[in-house]
Amino acid sequence: MTILQYSANLKHNIPVIAIVQRISDILIMIVGFYLGCVLNDTNFSNAVMVIFMLSLLIFQTVGGIADLYRSWRGMKITDELFSLLRNWTISLAITWGVTFAFPLLHLSFQVIIHWYLAAAGLFIVSRMGIRVASGILRRYGYNTRNVCVAGNMPAGISLLHSFQQSPWLGFVVKGIYDDNVPTEANGINYAGSLEELVNDAREGKLDRIYIAMNMKDEAIISELVKQLTDTTCSVLLVPDIFTFNILQSRTEEINGVPVVPLVDTPFNGINGIFKRLEDIIVSLCVLTLISPVLLVIACAIKITSPGPVIFRQTRYGMDGKPITVWKFRSMTVMENADVVTQATKNDTRVTRIGKFLRRTSLDELPQFFNVLFGQMSVVGPRPHAVSHNEQYRFLIEGYMLRHKVKPGITGLAQINGWRGETDTLEKMQKRIEFDLEYIRIWSVWVDLHIIFLTIFKGFVHKSAY
Repeated sequence: MTILQYSANLKHNIPVIAIVQRISDILIMIVGFYLGCVLNDTNFSNAVMVIFMLSLLIFQTVGGIADLYRSWRGMKITDELFSLLRNWTISLAITWGVTFAFPLLHLSFQVIIHWYLAAAGLFIVSRMGIRVASGILRRYGYNTRNVCVAGNMPAGISLLHSFQQSPWLGFVVKGIYDDNVPTEANGINYAGSLEELVNDAREGKLDRIYIAMNMKDEAIISELVKQLTDTTCSVLLVPDIFTFNILQSRTEEINGVPVVPLVDTPFNGINGIFKRLEDIIVSLCVLTLISPVLLVIACAIKITSPGPVIFRQTRYGMDGKPITVWKFRSMTVMENADVVTQATKNDTRVTRIGKFLRRTSLDELPQFFNVLFGQMSVVGPRPHAVSHNEQYRFLIEGYMLRHKVKPGITGLAQINGWRGETDTLEKMQKRIEFDLEYIRIWSVWVDLHIIFLTIFKGFVHKSAY
């Protein structure tokens, strides 16, 4: 078989790359396990080999659930690596848990750590290497796809631009087909009418056709798809849904029926497990470190003003369900009714110690207990008083979408300066924009980035009264 014949087969057999990735991952697990054992003078006993086989089974099972070996073509390398390392972390954590449940299957923690780090490093090198090799082959014309867009919706044009800017993907842009010449294609070639599109597809000039038309053109889309079934092209629909304020849009199949969620939480399935593990680990670490500070603050509040140390207020949590949020008491009043007045500059209700606590956000430290108990997250939209929710939900479009995730101690809005008093509608709107953006872009790395920046710019703020 010549290399041209092989590349032709590869062109119509995308899963070959997935097979290479799967084999590569298995070999890396073997190499990492070997290095971990050798570095710690661990013998390859039957029990040790059982642990390895168990971890391999778990890794492949979790990978199947998380759809790890799907086509990553057209997606960021960071997304692929994050999914791979997440899969590896969960798999090895489960394996380590099994060693506690079954003492006969003992493997030292040092071996686990060295195995994890060695394999993680090799996973990154391997996936990047596969991408580089695939990119080189595609630049020379192997495993490429001729693609175009039918229609002139902005989403379709943006898609073609992204292909042009990433030639390593192997998508050769042929242009836009539409009965009306697009006025703003920004450098994308106009290839002809929809009739010419069908002819080019039948002649084998195209491999993938992305239909990007308005929803009102349903009849045109239906007829076009009907004609394209007489070709060998892959036909993909770019839904005209991006004018909506969507959260976590993706495709799903429920009982054989394809659906596109427009508004949903990012914490379905395995993402929810990772988010909860992150909250437990961070809250336990923080509470351990700040326990002396909590004690000092509690004593200062009790000595300087009458009343309880902890102020409990009802807020909306996940899915709009009420939760009780803990804070250090910083005022002489404890409002938790239908009307809650926000603190303002030089507010006489704020105690002497309370002014300092609010300015430095130390009054919110007890909320780490809310995080530990599962009512809140370390990172997420700040919880508002119930009365404020009821006020703003009618004034700001999409306001209640912030409750698709748990409220947080810190968030994207806070590190960008939108905290404290919201005395104008514009200030609250800006806060909500950042809250919804956080839900759209969420990942563990985003959370860690926000936590890191909170240390330097999220505690003290001039608008915090």
